[in-house]
Amino acid sequence: MMETALNFEKVWQLFQETDRKFQETDCKFQDTDRILRETDKKMKALQDLFEGQWGKLMESLVEGDLVHLLGKRGIQVRDTSTRRKGCRNGENYEFDIISARWRGDRHRRGQDDPAGRLGRQVHRTPPSSQVLPARVQHPYKVLGAVAYLRAEQSSDQYAQNQGLFVIRATGDSAAIVNPTGFQPRQFR
Repeated sequence: MMETALNFEKVWQLFQETDRKFQETDCKFQDTDRILRETDKKMKALQDLFEGQWGKLMESLVEGDLVHLLGKRGIQVRDTSTRRKGCRNGENYEFDIISARWRGDRHRRGQDDPAGRLGRQVHRTPPSSQVLPARVQHPYKVLGAVAYLRAEQSSDQYAQNQGLFVIRATGDSAAIVNPTGFQPRQFR
């Protein structure tokens, strides 16, 4: 076997070749990093779209049966409206569904919370007297509810302990799961 003697020229060529390969690898890493950043942006957009559509699905499942559900609990409701948003006294608010009673009382359903954000929402939601316009506050009562498809980390029990109606979406309708005799908290 013939051995090739290493000389300065050959060592220098090896260093140059190694440097070129490192530069190629670095370019590939930069391309991969760019692709991952673009993918992250697309995934975030898809997540936002999914969560928005998920919320609308939950609202749709609940709203379609809400008048009937509340009626079974002795709360006579004449109609519902969705997506009431606004800002009052510097506080942003959103009511997914508002249902109006015949005798002037109002009830509200809080935002669906399948990922365990319920605790933060309940504690951050300003009192209705701060967010609802004066014409809606009196003589109206405001009751709350949370709806879910599947309860996570006992969020349904937490909601009930906070005085909220707990509504489980069940296919093409919904069901209030609070026990008979449950007295909801008035947010006013």
